[in-house]
Amino acid sequence: MKILAFVFALLFVAPSSVYDFKLKSIDGDAFSLAKYKGKKVLIVNTASKCGFTPQYAELQKLADQYKDKVVVVGFPANNFGQQEPGTAVEIKSFCQKNYGVTFPLSQKVSVKGDDIDPLFKYLTEAPNPDFTGEIKWNFEKFLIDENGKLVHRFRSQVTPLSPELTKYL
Repeated sequence: MKILAFVFALLFVAPSSVYDFKLKSIDGDAFSLAKYKGKKVLIVNTASKCGFTPQYAELQKLADQYKDKVVVVGFPANNFGQQEPGTAVEIKSFCQKNYGVTFPLSQKVSVKGDDIDPLFKYLTEAPNPDFTGEIKWNFEKFLIDENGKLVHRFRSQVTPLSPELTKYL
């Protein structure tokens, strides 16, 4: 019985950081945020047909300006107003053509609801000094420290280059 309990515990261990999640890039390749250990990571749920979509430009500027300190990773999601209807190829092309995006993008994920991606379930429940709970709209931002822990969370209205966010970089 002890062995069975131990195996069960191993199978259902709660994640301790964002490094514990398996992800897929927009091109379909497996990747892990663990490759960014030692840098901060700014995780953003994105959409191509949203009033906040122009934030892609600032996200790219932030990625370029702070490249030695932080990595921006976009997670396209279609949870709000069907504002990310495209395929992976269409999303990647739109981001590159319209905003010059070179920072990593994941495949489309769900950031809320019954089909929420495990990473976003973790991020919306992880303690941080700002707030927890469901994502309200596209372009919410999660700042991860150099050890894979959520340290700050920002609503959509906080722009990527705002002092409110950049003071933590």
